[in-house]
Amino acid sequence: MHFLFRVTAAFLVFGMPGLAASKPHVITFGKAIVVKAPTGSEQSSSADWKIRPVYVDGRLKEFTVGNSHEVTEQLFVVRRMVRLNDTLPQEPTSTPRWSWQGGGWLLIDRGTGHISQVSLPEFDPDSSSATWYRDYVAYCGISDDGHKLSAIVMQLGRRKPILKKSLGEAADDSSAAECAPPGWQRAPTRVSFISKAGQRLTFAVRGHTVEVVSDDTEEATD
Repeated sequence: MHFLFRVTAAFLVFGMPGLAASKPHVITFGKAIVVKAPTGSEQSSSADWKIRPVYVDGRLKEFTVGNSHEVTEQLFVVRRMVRLNDTLPQEPTSTPRWSWQGGGWLLIDRGTGHISQVSLPEFDPDSSSATWYRDYVAYCGISDDGHKLSAIVMQLGRRKPILKKSLGEAADDSSAAECAPPGWQRAPTRVSFISKAGQRLTFAVRGHTVEVVSDDTEEATD
């Protein structure tokens, strides 16, 4: 009897924390609201954005825009919206002037409730249109100096792009998309980019590697 009591006590001491740790998190989207947000690098114009707050266990964590993409049953990504303090130094600070701006992408884990930012090199919130397929994302990136345009494919969990291919010079007007949203196809997995100049490039994606596909022969090349 004494042995049974000790076994029961040990279960309560060591087993209960494990049970508590496995408690599922509740991730929900709040009601959508429409806000004004500037467009273009000069922020000279604005547009209506329909944003939704994200709650983890009832607590507000982030604001998002657009549709989410299910990566797995546990992981999904969604575009982030950021509210910045737009108050000038010479203006009163008692009433901050808040400004909404489009951000990058968030990776949300339903199991842990953890939210992290997805690292997307050269992703420009004002002109890059990202399209997701599985755990891949394709978009047209803009170099840090704003002059070069690249076709980029990233895979979640990797630090560097599995594809970065030059698409020439970026347009002077950064308020518009530099290229159409890339298109995906399956079996075989391929992604196509079309720049503003009409240049079309198609790539075959195989795991962590990408190969150019000839538009004429539709065969992979080195």
